[in-house]
Amino acid sequence: MKPLTEDVVEQYIQNKVNVRHRVVSKTVDEVQKIIQQLTTDISNKDSRFQAISNSGIHNENFKDQPALLAKWSALLQGKRPFHPSIQVLAPNQFLITVPLLGLCGYKEGQRRHWRYYTAHGAKLLSPVRDPEELQQWLEVEQFSKSLQQWHETDVNIEGDLVPAKILAVFRELVEGAIVTCNLADKVSILEGFGSMVRVAFETTNVQVEVELAPTIEIPTCWPRKIKWPRCFKHWPSQEKVQYVKSFGFDLLASSNYHWNLGFSRAEHILMEGLDEDGGCRMRCFRVMRQMKEDVWCAGSKPVLTSFHLQMVLFWTCEKYPHSKDWQCFHTGFLRMVRKLHKCVSQHFLKHYFIKNTNLLKYANTNDLDVVASRLSVFLENPVLPVD
Repeated sequence: MKPLTEDVVEQYIQNKVNVRHRVVSKTVDEVQKIIQQLTTDISNKDSRFQAISNSGIHNENFKDQPALLAKWSALLQGKRPFHPSIQVLAPNQFLITVPLLGLCGYKEGQRRHWRYYTAHGAKLLSPVRDPEELQQWLEVEQFSKSLQQWHETDVNIEGDLVPAKILAVFRELVEGAIVTCNLADKVSILEGFGSMVRVAFETTNVQVEVELAPTIEIPTCWPRKIKWPRCFKHWPSQEKVQYVKSFGFDLLASSNYHWNLGFSRAEHILMEGLDEDGGCRMRCFRVMRQMKEDVWCAGSKPVLTSFHLQMVLFWTCEKYPHSKDWQCFHTGFLRMVRKLHKCVSQHFLKHYFIKNTNLLKYANTNDLDVVASRLSVFLENPVLPVD
């Protein structure tokens, strides 16, 4: 263990961070190839589910917007490899969004609904629980164009597109595709609570647990209820804010009743060009992520993921928006670690775009306390494990 000198940090990046990047990139490529096989088979059997390719452009909502397509294509041609459908939460824990097709021209609902159903489609008389800020209901009538298949009872109840039913259809298609594509030796469905589709992938280096989330990509608007950015903030710039919002958001079928809002494109764009002013924000983030995976919160199912760290990064960038704030790695890095420690200690981490959402609300508090303790030890004596 060595202190945070420039030489030690560079050694840590070369020996740990860059190695991690190469290993994860290889794993992502292997998973991407398998996913392409599975989703191609699924799409051939049910056109509502889009096959995922390496192009990065899946949904006709993008393809019908030439200016948006050009912007997105330009981003995908950047220096940093990016698979828009795959979110690496940890080296062996991925979230993969599978675009849903045949729903175009989204408009926000004008009414607030409180509708819940059993797995068989019977309406429940009392609410199960209120939707949170990250959640909403969705009616097929909210789209100006929709395939007839979205009106069928296998996914639709009284006009509502029900995530649980879509996930049930999707799970059956995944099970069939594994057999059809002769991938039973590499891919297996994981059983568990809830309706989410989880699969295990056998790759060269590690077994990866993947959550597959059918997703409606809505690149044409920004949700009205998401009041971002907050007033009088200097990061990101107003120009960057408008650029970010122009890529829209997603609706993920990852719970029984509610569609979860996702902002993967917005998050990616915020990460791009983060240090155009010569700062060290990304360097701080990568070292923090490596320390999280090696020391503070290791394991196959960590209570903190890269997504949580990304939120910490965004909040810290907003609080310290100026170039001068990010010229010294030691200062910037410890600033981010202190922010992480505060969030973990308080069991409270706000979503960057949705301020009333606590991303640690359902996390195991004992696990969080262990991480908080390890962060305290580090902050008392900031050293890196370079040996």
